[in-house]
Amino acid sequence: MPDETLVPPGATVTEVNGLRALRAGTDTGRVPLVLVHGGGADHSGLSWYAAMGPLSRDRLVWAVDLPGFGGSIDVPPVGGPGQLARVVLNAMDAAGLPRAVVIGVSMGGDVSLNVALQAPSRVAGLVLVGPGGLIPVLRNASTQRWAWRAARLPDWLLVPMARVANRFASRVLRTMVRDPAVLPVEVVREFIAHSRHPRSGLAYGRYNQATLGREGMLNNLTPRLGEVVAPTLFFHGAEDRLVDPAGSVHAAAMMPHARAVIVPRCGHWAQLEAPERFLGEVRAFLGHLEEPPGRPGA
Repeated sequence: MPDETLVPPGATVTEVNGLRALRAGTDTGRVPLVLVHGGGADHSGLSWYAAMGPLSRDRLVWAVDLPGFGGSIDVPPVGGPGQLARVVLNAMDAAGLPRAVVIGVSMGGDVSLNVALQAPSRVAGLVLVGPGGLIPVLRNASTQRWAWRAARLPDWLLVPMARVANRFASRVLRTMVRDPAVLPVEVVREFIAHSRHPRSGLAYGRYNQATLGREGMLNNLTPRLGEVVAPTLFFHGAEDRLVDPAGSVHAAAMMPHARAVIVPRCGHWAQLEAPERFLGEVRAFLGHLEEPPGRPGA
């Protein structure tokens, strides 16, 4: 696995079940965190560049590059969110984490919800940043069918098409965030460089093949949200052009212990666009989660 993939300040590189992983902090007795990156050209070092170090000051934090992404790009992709959730759970086993707060962005939010549904006793809480998995259809029926057909292109055609598209990574970045200038320069450089990897996008293609149905989304978890008993924080950019923030508001209202924070002047990478707000909300969420029973506010 390549070792030049971006590493967040304060994190060290290790390996879990053959996957590149990042570890930060120490076991202080507080609930550990497991961070799950998004799709496309994303990986742990990108999504959690600004958050991993600060969040690890009082606890253990892990992040794993899923098969086919980031430092695990040479590991064969596994498919949809249910399969990726099992990868996360297996990584937790290997890391010795019986229970954790799981934090996911975009595709990683979809995966994190699946982790909570598959193994509720192992999830102390959820933080979902612009999560996928919460819509029945992409915009309209024609968009859904077009995306479904595109997802089913054979690899011999899909891979070279992705290479051409990835030449325009800087334009993709402008659709993801409201203002790329607020991102760390290291993140921008890494995103553009990693987008040009010959296998970049292949794993996300497998995810899309598993989730895009002809008539609707196959990963729509909305009917099951009431089953998610873990306390949940939604953190969503108000100007997200990839995932409608209304989905997070609606989802939070359907869940027994959930709250949605809609962040102004932010797009799809809200945790990177508003890092201090993100860290403040997560710390408050963790503080409430760990408050001893009977204490005020508990």
